[in-house]
Amino acid sequence: MSDLYTATEGEILIKVARDAIEKELFGSSSQSISEHALKNEKFWIKKGVFVTLEKAGQLRGCIGHIVPILPVIEGIRENAINAAFRDPRFPPLSKTEYPLISVEISILTEPKPLYFKDPEELLIKLKPKIHGVILKKRGYQSTFLPQVWEQLPDKKQFLSHLAMKAGLPPNAWMDPDVEVFTYEVQKFEEKK
Repeated sequence: MSDLYTATEGEILIKVARDAIEKELFGSSSQSISEHALKNEKFWIKKGVFVTLEKAGQLRGCIGHIVPILPVIEGIRENAINAAFRDPRFPPLSKTEYPLISVEISILTEPKPLYFKDPEELLIKLKPKIHGVILKKRGYQSTFLPQVWEQLPDKKQFLSHLAMKAGLPPNAWMDPDVEVFTYEVQKFEEKK
């Protein structure tokens, strides 16, 4: 993926996420974001966006939109709040935890269907650490961001976990009626 956003713009977007979480948690924010910076036209392009929170190197929340339904800046605000307070895998973020979290933002390309004739061709076409993957089958769906390849580098294991995340059997990715879509991300991590 060619980078749409600069490192400086990424830092602003991280501050936007922090700002949203702080306002929800404390009623105010310590983030200093100039109004001029927020008017950057690139921030108002509709893109899929995920916000991931980590605490001590472990996942603490991750929520996002795969498809471009909101402008980037609005998607980051909404998903930062959702990752902090509405991820069903974790209790809502507490005030004492807040200083311990780090924020990561992923801005997604439009998902595209990955065409393959059989499971072997699917394995060949997948690009670890580049592709985010969406798996769909009969109304069930799940996704893993490209960053998940770091924990699940084996393609078969990656797809099996993705199938289970969708509520399907681990081998569902081998079924002929499975659909796979891929996307790429531009990622920004908070500097601590």
